[in-house]
Amino acid sequence: MKAKARRLFLRVFATLCGALLALPVPSMAETAKRQQKIADTFFIISSVDAKKHQIVLKLPTEVTEVVEVTPETTYRDELGRPLKFEDLRAGDTVYAVVVRKAGGALVVTSIRRGPMTVEELHRRYLKEEES
Repeated sequence: MKAKARRLFLRVFATLCGALLALPVPSMAETAKRQQKIADTFFIISSVDAKKHQIVLKLPTEVTEVVEVTPETTYRDELGRPLKFEDLRAGDTVYAVVVRKAGGALVVTSIRRGPMTVEELHRRYLKEEES
C-alpha cells in the first residue's frame, strides 16, 4: 500500500512541476515595454556622498550607477511628503527618475523613497493576465 501511495504522490508532484514549467514568463522585450510606461525605476541606495552630491544606486540585479543630484532634484517619501537629500541613507529603497546629461553623466530629477510591494512588483515586471 505504501508503494502505491508513493507512486501516486510522485505522479501528482511530477504533474505539478510540469504545469509550473508551462507558465508564461515575460520576455525581456515585454518587460522593457512595460518599463517604458513607468517613468521611475526601482533602486536600492548603495551609498550617499553629500560632498560630491552623488548617490550610488543599485538595481535589484546588482548593477550600480553613480548619479548626480542637483538643486532641482526633488525628494519625496512614500506618502509624497517632501524630504531633503540629507534624509537619504544607504539601504533605502527608492523610485528614481534618472536622465543622461549631454556630457554623459547621469542626473536624478526625482527620488521617491518607498518599498517594493507585491502589487508594484506585479505591475512593473509580471505579465498582465488578459481576460
